[in-house]
Amino acid sequence: MNQELWNQIHCKDLLKKVSNGKEVVWVNENLETAQSALSKIDISLKDIDDAEARLARFAPFILKSFPETAGEKGLIESPLTEIRKMKAQLEGEYKTTIPGRLFLKQDSHLAISGSVKARGGIYEVLKHAEDLALEHGMLKEEDDYSIFASDGFKKFFSQFKIQVGSTGNLGMSIGIMSAVLGFHVIVHMSADAKQWKKDLLRKRGAEVIEYDDDYSKAVEVGRKNSDADPTSYFVDDENSVTLFLGYAVAAKRIKAQFDAQGIVIDEEHPLFVYIPCGVGGAPGGVTFGLKQIFGDNVHVFYEEPTQAPCMLVGMASGMQNKVSVQDFGLTGQTHADGLAVGRASGFVGGVMTHLLSGIFTLEDYHIYDLMRDIVNTEDIFLEPSACASFWGPIQLMKYPSTKDYVEKMGLLPKMKNAIHVPWATGGSLVPQEIRDEYMHTHLK
Repeated sequence: MNQELWNQIHCKDLLKKVSNGKEVVWVNENLETAQSALSKIDISLKDIDDAEARLARFAPFILKSFPETAGEKGLIESPLTEIRKMKAQLEGEYKTTIPGRLFLKQDSHLAISGSVKARGGIYEVLKHAEDLALEHGMLKEEDDYSIFASDGFKKFFSQFKIQVGSTGNLGMSIGIMSAVLGFHVIVHMSADAKQWKKDLLRKRGAEVIEYDDDYSKAVEVGRKNSDADPTSYFVDDENSVTLFLGYAVAAKRIKAQFDAQGIVIDEEHPLFVYIPCGVGGAPGGVTFGLKQIFGDNVHVFYEEPTQAPCMLVGMASGMQNKVSVQDFGLTGQTHADGLAVGRASGFVGGVMTHLLSGIFTLEDYHIYDLMRDIVNTEDIFLEPSACASFWGPIQLMKYPSTKDYVEKMGLLPKMKNAIHVPWATGGSLVPQEIRDEYMHTHLK
């Protein structure tokens, strides 16, 4: 990094450790009360309500096109599961204490595309389809949206393209839903995207363009190609408010799940949520929703690989998307393929400035160990990148700076009542032979 840029950044001591590939935690000194932070953001709970209503309108179409959603009547939702055996395993293996209860939010098992990206990605495709249908007089809001599954609608949508750049899971959600609706969908996939994801997309009717470069290049070319085609719509994981709001709906859904299980989240019963972070769209949207619903009673931490902590370097330095992990001498390469991003979303980083509690980083070998732990204790399979979510509850009471955070927030006497939720971001569509390969991968 050149000296001029280095002179502008904050948290120099921490970022020196980051540049050496060390595991660190960054605690956000700019965190404000939820009310104060949310008042500075142009989107609101009303916008989340609008997204939720749109997904409800599309439920008949989703039910008709994807019978696996029958249990949720066409809504795409995942289980919230208490994982007592995993909690005991983590406490023993990592010599830590996780005060309170540990739950897993299994977005790894969301219907259709098997990852958290089903929330934002599918929502944005559906909103675009609705906008086109309304614009061309094919739809009224009061219609039964199962008509989107008709041959006439598929023929109509075949005139249009949808494009996206992806490391894998966003491409899966965009590709699968767009193809079912009838769009010509093109997924620009970076070098680290897994072959099985490319193969599945092609099988489902998507066109896949592969790149030898990283995520940023796939997005750059995809956006350029889409902008040059008047029939094309580009799904922008870095800057899309629509995508962001689709993710944010998750907060309202998990609130209902807490209520159904008799779980109270309030000042005496704090909620800690841990989300793996790549470019930031999904974790940012979920965080924004959680803060809208639970306010100061929720504390959100992200987890990133030591070689690709793009959100950490952006937020800790104060430079957001003006810096990349490569600027700090890191490779951006990681076994956590969905997290292999060199430069974070400036939009998401800006929204998170006063909302996010902090970020943990971890070395790659941990994700395979944690993957085996959750399989062996709870018989739940997650893809390796999703297992980064467990690093937060493991480390929360071990790092001096996060223990200080808990104490300064006045949470220490309340931690026995805490609810911890690692957010599992993907895994259910991983083929068995790849699962077997993962289970036998040892990096250290």
